[in-house]
Amino acid sequence: MSLKNFFLKKMIKSQAGDIPEGELDKILDIVEKNPELFQKIAAEIQAEISSGKDQMTASMEIMKKYEEELKQIKN
Repeated sequence: MSLKNFFLKKMIKSQAGDIPEGELDKILDIVEKNPELFQKIAAEIQAEISSGKDQMTASMEIMKKYEEELKQIKN
């Protein structure tokens, strides 16, 4: 595991809580396939939160916006 993956894994665990190790590895694999997309998604979620939306609403709206791209990465 690279140092980058180690820190990414720590960050995800701190944000999401108790994710089983296998699921966390799947998430990391998906993020590694298109890190630019996930950076873009994270930036847009942060912008929505900054404008007053709660985290869950902002996340759901932005993830729905990128639903097709996410499906392509998963396959």
